[in-house]
Amino acid sequence: MLSRETLERYRRMTTGQRLKLVLQSIDENEPYLLKGRPDVVNRRFQLLERENLGRNENILKGLALSEG
Repeated sequence: MLSRETLERYRRMTTGQRLKLVLQSIDENEPYLLKGRPDVVNRRFQLLERENLGRNENILKGLALSEG
């Protein structure tokens, strides 16, 4: 969990500053997604897909509840 100070620092950032931070994080961490045996990499991406689908489903449920 992020500290209050860190959260406040993120809130004070401009959209451009946050985007720069995100892109830097992607550049630093992307190689690690592809490291390992092919079956390990495949499982890693399957897990990411399941997590993303779950988040999308929760967003859609929330939107449906807010419309009703």
